Amino acid sequence: MMFVYQIDEELSLKLTELSDAERIFELTDESRPYLREWLPWLDTTTKVEDTRAFINICRKSYAENKGLHTVIVYRNEIVGVASFNEIDWNNKIAYIGYWLGQQYQGNGIMTRVAKALTDYAFHHLKLNRVEIRAAVNNHKSRSIPERLGFINEGQIRQHEWLYDHYVDHIVYGMLAKDWKTD
Repeated sequence: MMFVYQIDEELSLKLTELSDAERIFELTDESRPYLREWLPWLDTTTKVEDTRAFINICRKSYAENKGLHTVIVYRNEIVGVASFNEIDWNNKIAYIGYWLGQQYQGNGIMTRVAKALTDYAFHHLKLNRVEIRAAVNNHKSRSIPERLGFINEGQIRQHEWLYDHYVDHIVYGMLAKDWKTD
């Protein structure tokens, strides 16, 4: 199983492999307090074996054509993860999820990644809709679909449990017919 998607000269997406586990775990560990604010899985990812188990689930999802989990490679270094967490083939919808190591913020990486995944969903997979969800107060994450022209389709109350409280999510949607590429 191999999947590599070149976005530009310094950025690509590569199917997550077991050999990436140590780097992904290291990135998770060094960005832990930062990531924990918005991601619910940090407390259950405490050793590299947890990351390997996650990668095995991702690879099974890919093999079954239900998802696509990639590492973000920026200047030849893994800097984060971006995925179609789920692909709903019946309704032709892909659900994008992503996270980036804290020290790589502010380089436009995730906007380019989300744009590339959206392009891939519409042009290669021939899907009709791409959805991105983010917590109401996660302004950095929300700015990505907003920058790409996704429509804010509403708020889901208490959508996610984050350690000791619920957070509401904003649903952003893009339809194939509305997607403009430059």
